[in-house]
Amino acid sequence: MDEFHQFAVQSLEGEALPLSRFHGQPVLIVNVASRCGLTPQYAGLEALYREYRDRGLVVLGCPCNQFMDQEPGDAEAIRSFCETHYGVSFPLSAKLEVNGAGAHPLYAWLTAPEQGHPGPIRWNFEKFLVDASGGVVARYAPQTPPEDATLRQDIEAQLIGA
Repeated sequence: MDEFHQFAVQSLEGEALPLSRFHGQPVLIVNVASRCGLTPQYAGLEALYREYRDRGLVVLGCPCNQFMDQEPGDAEAIRSFCETHYGVSFPLSAKLEVNGAGAHPLYAWLTAPEQGHPGPIRWNFEKFLVDASGGVVARYAPQTPPEDATLRQDIEAQLIGA
């Protein structure tokens, strides 16, 4: 199995979430935060997920508090916020770090030069598209909205039945 699918994160509910569960599906990984100027992107991420999940797309939100403490809540507060304000139904990981010595191994791997999109995460809502076989297809700036035409074309090219 490829390296991507060997990683696991903890779900927001505290259970192991092995990425092998998503083998054969494209995954859009996004570091998220509830008190950021980009937080309204949750709505667009949920719309993408609802539109494309039947064709295999997984959106994986990874709450992170490394950028100006914009995700200070615990798991219950994060879940409540996401469901109440944005109707989020896509999987969310437990809060994790995306940069530095404490970066989750998934993020260390995503940002490694070998994946073709190196460098630290710049801000909340930076996105990575991983194809069904676990290869990193693209990296999108935090300001790139989920409605962006290029992002959508890239996702559509990876979907089951594309």
